[in-house]
Amino acid sequence: MPLAILAPPRYGADVATSETLDEARWQQVTARDRSGDGQFVYAVKTTGIYCRPSCSSRLAKRANVRFFAAPAEAEIAGFRPCRRCYPAAAQEPAAALMQAMAAYIDAHAEEALPLARLAEQAGMSAAHFQRAFKAALGVSPRDYQAARRVARFKLALREGETVLGAGLDAGFASTSRLYHAADGSLGMTPSAYRAGGAGEVITHAVRETALGPLMMAATARGVCFVQFGTSAEALLEQLAAEFPKAALLRAALASAAPLDAWMEALATHIESAAPRPDLPLDLRGTAFQISVWRFLMSVKPGDVVSYSEVAAATGKPRAVRAAASACAANRIALLIPCHRALRADGSLGGYRWGMDRKRALLDAERRIKASD
Repeated sequence: MPLAILAPPRYGADVATSETLDEARWQQVTARDRSGDGQFVYAVKTTGIYCRPSCSSRLAKRANVRFFAAPAEAEIAGFRPCRRCYPAAAQEPAAALMQAMAAYIDAHAEEALPLARLAEQAGMSAAHFQRAFKAALGVSPRDYQAARRVARFKLALREGETVLGAGLDAGFASTSRLYHAADGSLGMTPSAYRAGGAGEVITHAVRETALGPLMMAATARGVCFVQFGTSAEALLEQLAAEFPKAALLRAALASAAPLDAWMEALATHIESAAPRPDLPLDLRGTAFQISVWRFLMSVKPGDVVSYSEVAAATGKPRAVRAAASACAANRIALLIPCHRALRADGSLGGYRWGMDRKRALLDAERRIKASD
């Protein structure tokens, strides 16, 4: 072993170097220098919080500040991350930073969040941030915030808040904006949603099919629910959980209800490979989800598409995972044919109603296409 390795360390020099480095870091902190983000973090002993160098929080006294090369070191020392600047995200890949920014939007959804403010928070230019966020989340920051506002509004309604109060808490400045933003995702008026569907009539029917029990349900706007299940009872429980106070009416008891005819057409589609019935749909989801579902409705029987192709068709080619998630969130089986979306390698991927059903649907469609 070389003797140089056995030589005693030069403690004086090391201490001097460390002090010099800390002073240089302190200068970056006082200047809110973004070039230090990802290089180190600083912690404040009086608050127990650590931040990135560019954090806009009030500057602490130098005597109360410690420096660490990485967030993990700060946390081992007992400090917790700042909720304003998300220091750990600065040292992680871009996708992780965008997830942190999504969390930031969640926490401030009711506030005005112009793109410039979000980009500054992320330490990026506005254009770069817009592209990175869309690539990671599948939607623009503006659309994401709108969806989070609606989600917050829905939760407040569920908890008994008034429509006006829930809207203001969620960041809607007026009732007109509230109704415009929430109407498509609620599938009913906000006041009806607040009451768990009270006053809303939802007609439903169940039929045994070659793929198991299938329930269809519809509001006045159109079909809002098509699900496979283990039994009629289990399917009714799922529907009731979605609309606990709605009037759930069996189609056989509904006056002049068209649902029986719709159900018959859908069952014929499954069992006899008849064309998919063109029925009115009550779509409820984010703008991105609805764009995915509408594209899937354009895919012809016997054809398949990859999740990458689905994402590209919506204008967001890098939002592959978001496209797959939109397929998984589909509540309207068959009428929105998400079974035709596969992984890039041709494997089946997932299916909300079971892989056996997905395989059976694809096999039947392929046989029919081959015989044409």
